Amino acid sequence: MTVTDTAVRVRHGMASMPRTLFDYEVLDYLGDGAGSHIYVVAHPGTRQVYAMKHVVRHRERDARFFEQLENEYEIGQHFTHPVLRRSLEMRNNQTLLRKVTEAALVMELFDGVSLDEQRPEDVLGTLNCFVQVAGGLVALHGMGYAHCDLKPNNILVNGQGEVKIIDFGQACRLGTVKQRIQGTPDFMAPEQVRCQPITVRTDVFNLGATLYWALCGRNIPTLYTLKRDENSFLVDDQIMTPQQLNSAIPEPVSNLVMECVRTNPAKRPEDMSVVLRRLEIMQHAASRRGAAVA
Repeated sequence: MTVTDTAVRVRHGMASMPRTLFDYEVLDYLGDGAGSHIYVVAHPGTRQVYAMKHVVRHRERDARFFEQLENEYEIGQHFTHPVLRRSLEMRNNQTLLRKVTEAALVMELFDGVSLDEQRPEDVLGTLNCFVQVAGGLVALHGMGYAHCDLKPNNILVNGQGEVKIIDFGQACRLGTVKQRIQGTPDFMAPEQVRCQPITVRTDVFNLGATLYWALCGRNIPTLYTLKRDENSFLVDDQIMTPQQLNSAIPEPVSNLVMECVRTNPAKRPEDMSVVLRRLEIMQHAASRRGAAVA
């Protein structure tokens, strides 16, 4: 059943919401992104509840959204790490000429809010979150992939402090050279802007830029946001450090962030497992400080 076949109702500020999509009952609206709407749905047989990302073709250029959906399914169906959101099923409708008109990706449902909606309250909370994020990325890199679009609204946190990384539409094999710029301007590594090979250090930059935002409440200036020509560059030591912006941020945390967002990939930590180990040490130290204060 297509979205145009279904009865609709006003919900959560949307003009309309379908009652069913591909035989799944639509229960609620979660949000939107990358040309899609995301819903809570129930399986028609088991009544198990999932998240569904739904894309409809409105223009020819919308084909890229279908490509991203297919990419997320192909990669996400193999996930076993608890921090990486798993993809479960892909559905689509096609014309007689096999042109896809709409598609849906069924994914595990995670009851959390994104970091851009609710930043961690303190340094320890931030470290607790990013230890989990780094652990998920270590697992992803172990599978041979990079996320390529880590940012605050692609990290969900639930009431128990558990984390889920979402949206693998731009993920790719390590070593991939993309044919066009992909990513989010405020968190994009310089090599993404230059369409150079994607490596684990690309995700290290994305994580560092996201951690900078989580600690400071502001974005670092990226190559894309400053100027897009090939002669543009960032001078790393001219970016204000997290500790300069907030003296409560421990120096080791501030230093790690600034190492992660170095313009030259070779000067960043060599892989995500190094970042994870350092975050775990800082998390332990912050926990001890908190216990001492209590």
